[in-house]
Amino acid sequence: MTSVNITTTQNTVTVNEGDSTVVTVATQGPQGPSFSVTGKTMNDSNAVDGSLVRLDTSSGTFIADNTVTVTNIVDGGNF
Repeated sequence: MTSVNITTTQNTVTVNEGDSTVVTVATQGPQGPSFSVTGKTMNDSNAVDGSLVRLDTSSGTFIADNTVTVTNIVDGGNF
């Protein structure tokens, strides 16, 4: 029998000896790096196929929506 020392109780797992049991315990690891080193956010709630990402400096938000897409930009457009 293997002895396990747990110093912090967060979850309880009970294994009855004699039963054929596989126990897998997983916990959430640390979060990865933030989206932006400058603290900007991303709003893609209205994204469609072909959306182009642009920056709205007044809100500090990158936006991908159906307003600016690859299908509605034209030669000579103001973008």
